[in-house]
Amino acid sequence: MTVEGNSVEDSAPGSGRLLAIGDIHGCQIAFDTLLKHLAITPADTVVVLGDVIDRGPGTRQVIDRLIELKQRGPFVFLLGNHEEMFLDSITMEDVREPWMGFGGLETLISYGEHAEDTGELPAEHVAFLKSGVDYFETESTVFVHASLEPGKPLAKQSIEWLRWAKLTRRELPLPNGKRVICGHTAQKSGRVWVGNGWVCIDTFAYGGMYLTALDVGNDLVYQARQTGEFQGPTPLGSKSNPVS
Repeated sequence: MTVEGNSVEDSAPGSGRLLAIGDIHGCQIAFDTLLKHLAITPADTVVVLGDVIDRGPGTRQVIDRLIELKQRGPFVFLLGNHEEMFLDSITMEDVREPWMGFGGLETLISYGEHAEDTGELPAEHVAFLKSGVDYFETESTVFVHASLEPGKPLAKQSIEWLRWAKLTRRELPLPNGKRVICGHTAQKSGRVWVGNGWVCIDTFAYGGMYLTALDVGNDLVYQARQTGEFQGPTPLGSKSNPVS
């Protein structure tokens, strides 16, 4: 499948910070802790890189927070592969069981017995997940969930690359010089990976490590754990926040 311009590259960011948030995966305590310390204002633009659902215990609470953020100021939500599987499971019965084993069961449990029995999420939450886009582009940065196929224009990238492809750590800079901010490839060390024109901020929150936010313009890293532990801001790539 090829993306047909499902992006918000023409949206004007706010006048404040440009904040990217990595894969949340239902880790509501880590997310709430991060939000507390980020102190997001209506002038800030928030870019959520996808995989907000599944695996962790608090998908319902996470989506509630995201809906609140969306109502407060400039906000971009990218679809991850976990959102893709959930949305496919609504209309494709053969996807339901694989999604359940892929973290979907934890998502349904977070909504209570009715959802466990029926597989139904509140309509507002489903609508939020359906509102996600495939990528976001600014004058200096490209945001994707997973990766990009080398040599292909952004608007011609396939869903398989945008949502499913893992990083190889041999990625090359984009020809236009823009930096790529992504998630999806879990850095199990809990450390942000910085490559040649690439930054991956999926730092394995659901696996006991960190949920990461990056202040893109200032290259500052904020991290929180499900335990409520917080660290930051630290400079991207500094010794206090070593790259993996």
